[in-house]
Amino acid sequence: MASHLRLHLAAPPPLLLPHHRRRLHLRPLARPAGGGPSLSPARAPLLPLSRLLLLSRARAVGGGAEEGAGAGLAEGEGEAGSLVGEDSAAFRLGDQSVVSWAYFTVILAAVLFALNVLWIDPGTGVGTKFLDAVGSVSDSHEVVMLLLTIIFAVVHSGMASLRESGEKIIGERAYRVLFAGSSLPLAVTTIVYFINHRYDGIQLWQVQGMTGIHELVWLSSFISFFFLYPSTFNLLEVAAVDKPKLHMWETGIMRITRHPQMVGQVIWCLAHTLWIGNSVAVAASVGLIGHHLFGAWNGDRRLSSRYGEAFEVLKKRTSVVPFAAIVDGRQKLPKDYYKEFFRLPYIAITALTLGAYFAHHLMQASSYQLPW
Repeated sequence: MASHLRLHLAAPPPLLLPHHRRRLHLRPLARPAGGGPSLSPARAPLLPLSRLLLLSRARAVGGGAEEGAGAGLAEGEGEAGSLVGEDSAAFRLGDQSVVSWAYFTVILAAVLFALNVLWIDPGTGVGTKFLDAVGSVSDSHEVVMLLLTIIFAVVHSGMASLRESGEKIIGERAYRVLFAGSSLPLAVTTIVYFINHRYDGIQLWQVQGMTGIHELVWLSSFISFFFLYPSTFNLLEVAAVDKPKLHMWETGIMRITRHPQMVGQVIWCLAHTLWIGNSVAVAASVGLIGHHLFGAWNGDRRLSSRYGEAFEVLKKRTSVVPFAAIVDGRQKLPKDYYKEFFRLPYIAITALTLGAYFAHHLMQASSYQLPW
């Protein structure tokens, strides 16, 4: 459930990053009427997204000598050359650095150790005192569950909203560390409290014995992780080993919905609320779904501020409601769109999701060891 609590900017659009240039296959500029050499694709200068969009519009009203440079970019054709955003879940083994992944392993171990000592361990951490303070507000598990979710949401979404200003003050990596250091302990507390008290509420319905319900809940939960995952395509950025960036993904799951985290969270919450069927599960779902609905609005606002017209193009050919843009023809799927899912990150999340299911009893046993 940790991934469910993750959420998923006013400057002109930046140049495309170097590692995305080879995915945007621009046509060479047309040879000028007066002669002179034309630029080959390999030597053509890379244009800012805003310039490419202007060229696309010029092509639509008659073009000119440069119309080929932006051909198809804003028309939503779905081909690689028409991408405005970034190709999601692209993982190339040759681009990976052993040193970077070694740093990631060390950082992950250090974070988990610090989280245990400073927050989780009742003897040395402050997590128990924090939960006691929140719990003192009400004897109702439902109220405490909602309060924990709201506190997490305010910190997580608030710091996400302040990211641009914060990065200017302390830098991208330092702000990512501060962001994670504030959000992770609150997420862990909320998760553990839910696991420990998920059956303590008022039972509203009981369907666990009905035929097919377990299979429905299992399949829904499994699918939800494919929507929840896109916020962490680059784990090295999450750990600030690579320079953290604000990404505007466009391929893969983004063709179905541009807010996959929100959709995945709704699917997960509905499935688990159906299975548990009590007031604590309802309270948790109300808090989480509300948080992600706000996150969808806030995410659009931040991307619009950061990427401007490029995001508006992406917004027009995608949808919040799953499959809506595909059904009404705004999202044109390339013939080989299915290949966007046959990538290592999606294979990894499949394995991890299956592993998490079979390790449910271990996660529950670990939660029960804490007095939360």
